[in-house]
Amino acid sequence: MSIFTKPFMVLLCCIFIFVGNVAAQEVTAAKPNNQPKTDSLIADSLRKLKQLIYFSTPKNLSTASSAMVLGKEFNTTPVVAYPLALAGRLPGLTVSQTSGEPLNEGFSYRLRGQSPLVFIDGIPRSVTEISMEEIESVTVLKDAVALAMLGVRGSGGAISIVTKKGSPGKQQISFTGQWGIQKPLQNLISNPLDAYSYAQLYNEAIVNDGLSVANNGFSQAALNGFQSGNNPYLYPNVDWRDQVLKNSAAMARYNLNTSGGNNYVKYFINLEHIKQDGFLKTSDLNSNYSTNAGVKGYFIRSNVDVNLTDKLTAGIYIQGRILNKNNPGNAAVDNIFSSLLATPNSAYPVYNANGTYGGSSQFTNNILGQSIGSGYSLSNTRTVLTDVYLKYALDDITNGLWIKARASFFSNLNENIVRTKSFAVFEPIGISGTGESTYRQFGTNSEQGNINSINFQNRSDFQELSIGYNRTFEKHGFDAVVLANRDNLVNGTNLPYTIQGISGHVAYNYDEKYLAEISFAQNGANRYPNNGGFRYGFFPAAGLGWNVNKEAFLKDLSWVNNLKLYTSYGKSGKNNTAYYTYMQVYNASPTSYFGSSAAAGTTAGESYLANPNITWEKAKLFNVGLDGTLLKNQLSFNVEYYSNSYSDLSIVRGNNSGLLGISYPEENIGRQKYYGWDAQINWSQKFREFSYFINANASLQNSKLIYSAEANQRYAWMYRTGHQVGQNYGYIAEGLFQNQQEIAGYPTIEGYTPQPGDIKYRDLNGDGVINQFDQTTFGSEHATVFLGSRIGFSFKGIDFSALFQGVINQQIYLSGNSYREFQGGTAQAYETQLSRWTPATAATATYPRLTTSSGPKNGAPNNFVSSSYWLRNGNYVRLKTIEMGYTLPPAISKKVGLKSTRIFLNGLNLYTWSSDTFNGADPENYSGGYPIGKVFNLGVNIQL
Repeated sequence: MSIFTKPFMVLLCCIFIFVGNVAAQEVTAAKPNNQPKTDSLIADSLRKLKQLIYFSTPKNLSTASSAMVLGKEFNTTPVVAYPLALAGRLPGLTVSQTSGEPLNEGFSYRLRGQSPLVFIDGIPRSVTEISMEEIESVTVLKDAVALAMLGVRGSGGAISIVTKKGSPGKQQISFTGQWGIQKPLQNLISNPLDAYSYAQLYNEAIVNDGLSVANNGFSQAALNGFQSGNNPYLYPNVDWRDQVLKNSAAMARYNLNTSGGNNYVKYFINLEHIKQDGFLKTSDLNSNYSTNAGVKGYFIRSNVDVNLTDKLTAGIYIQGRILNKNNPGNAAVDNIFSSLLATPNSAYPVYNANGTYGGSSQFTNNILGQSIGSGYSLSNTRTVLTDVYLKYALDDITNGLWIKARASFFSNLNENIVRTKSFAVFEPIGISGTGESTYRQFGTNSEQGNINSINFQNRSDFQELSIGYNRTFEKHGFDAVVLANRDNLVNGTNLPYTIQGISGHVAYNYDEKYLAEISFAQNGANRYPNNGGFRYGFFPAAGLGWNVNKEAFLKDLSWVNNLKLYTSYGKSGKNNTAYYTYMQVYNASPTSYFGSSAAAGTTAGESYLANPNITWEKAKLFNVGLDGTLLKNQLSFNVEYYSNSYSDLSIVRGNNSGLLGISYPEENIGRQKYYGWDAQINWSQKFREFSYFINANASLQNSKLIYSAEANQRYAWMYRTGHQVGQNYGYIAEGLFQNQQEIAGYPTIEGYTPQPGDIKYRDLNGDGVINQFDQTTFGSEHATVFLGSRIGFSFKGIDFSALFQGVINQQIYLSGNSYREFQGGTAQAYETQLSRWTPATAATATYPRLTTSSGPKNGAPNNFVSSSYWLRNGNYVRLKTIEMGYTLPPAISKKVGLKSTRIFLNGLNLYTWSSDTFNGADPENYSGGYPIGKVFNLGVNIQL
């Protein structure tokens, strides 16, 4: 802890005690906090649950920006990783998924355009797979007041997960069983071509490239063979996806938890098992092991809180998890899907006539062999975490004062067991004198190998000491906390990564009408060049609020229950640097003392350029919002505007030069701005036994690149600065060349002679030449809008809910093996290419002329450069989840000794409305990778 922070912490503690004692002398009793009563489930939940990580000021008395969802709203969602269940539920939080592979879903979550920090029970965690049943609530923290206490890691926002705790009362036991079927969503924008169509298009591309079909393409005999299908061994037509992938896969989850307690001990204990199969086909030949991409998981949590005395409470929270991931011996499932994209239907047969794996000199790794004939691999993850705390009420000094100490230890280990074997493939080359087929062999068959290794191992320890004060005197309410903490992470063989410092929060309200808050942190990380690696920063924030409904001029408006206007501004940071980047390091080869290849490390020279001025990234966060509940709390709403400026971003300057002979370092010179709106509205109503709700949220997000040390450009349109962050950059396409006359009258393309059917580009500077001076940003720069809506009702024992999620003004840039033909060789082609340009289809073509990217006339240098031609509409709306449940009448359940019994059906990713761009493909996973699953799920919940 810095020598400057210690006296500051002591001073604040003294202020708290002094204010409490003076106020206690002036009043004989503290006025009770008359929190307005409400029948609204949302409002009640917001009061009861802690909304913020380090302080628990009630939401109606806070100026912080946060949004919460209860765990019971999504705990039956059939996913393994909880972030996948949050999509569409919280304004400002966006969740995307690019794969459906178990434990490798490729999901990402962004909060107002940034990567948030995840907390579980107030402690930073990187765990994304926990039991869904143990989650009480998930809260996103978005503004400076809520984030300033995080200091050097708060600029991206935070996701705070609160796990369930016990409560005094009779023991409750709950069992939930779920059984589901997954169906793969379409993961390609366009279907692969059959062998005959592929061969036709390939020959066409050969001609377009100025090459000879006789020497480089498919013969007429081959075309006839593909078309007739009479000799599938010599002229195969294999649907490889059908050969390798299943149409469905099972998944299941079983959960058992119990909770209860008394005035001395409260407990919550949870056990859960999940099993999710993959979409890869298996073989009966592998009776002793599975080659599918599946996962089995086991979770346990025990949360125990104890009142040791009237003033001393303690708690110990323990969680453990075991995750067993299975893969083919090829290890990476991605390798199989890469092979599916690279292998045309005509490449080779699955099996030859003699039962051996098919293959060729060009395709030496049979895809089915990769899946079922290469052995198997296991990835086993073991995690244990323990949180403990002690809290003591210092009411003897002054009422409302307390002190708390807590510590945590986390350990995570991943072990790989790889049992692989190789296999040979065979290509038929002719007929022997005896009339039997002869083959050329590629590769060898081998016995199973066995490798055991530790993939990663990390551990962390966390310590924190806090002192707080919460009390109301007449019309004056105080809520304050000051804490010092240290978070230390050791990842594998890396040096420890430590963040430590102090932080605090003070909230004041006058008559619950006028609100003021201050948050601060003075902390730092151990990756900087002074103070033994530590450098500290100060991160303050302040907020003001006004509960307008408390004013006299609104007293007579009975339909206004709550109305709050609030704003905040402050500074936060982000630690984004590696160890010792501030130190200049040299390397030397033992065989050379002079030379010019320092960057390659083959001669004496620098390994990299150091940055002695490295520091953390900074953010200035502004937020203003309006929050209210109306009409007897049936209608609630929230709308916020934010403008966040990010500076000292760690980037490699854009005006670097290769003439230096060594890589430039990352420097704290970048500046960006993110701004937009978050809004949420909820309506709920009850008529006797019927109740329903409708809620919707929207997040409008925009950004601007302020500075990136961009190289000087000849023309203004060439700059990326001033446009959206990550904006597409390249040429503006103006259709396809239709004939030679059009080409002759068009500006020339530097370094390339275009052909009819090639993409033509706009000559921005009008100099008659298309080159780098005609490149600019392209695509829409309107804000992206993320949408979510949840509706539902209950009637007697029936309940129903549905969640919709969508994106507006999203643009997708199409590229890669899943969309373009042949990929510079003989890779797969797709039905999209059937609409290619030819002299006969010139008026209707939507795809350029075909090319193999070889020969004197290939179009690869022109057609596949970055341009607006490949930009598509990525808007979609998805029916994310839907659930129907029925709770048996209590009289029936009690007859068999049960408190309640609920049977439910739900589904995930059931239907998606998207643009024609996707041709029915999933709008998040359209590039041919492991498909996302559409899940149909049956479950039962029994409570004792």
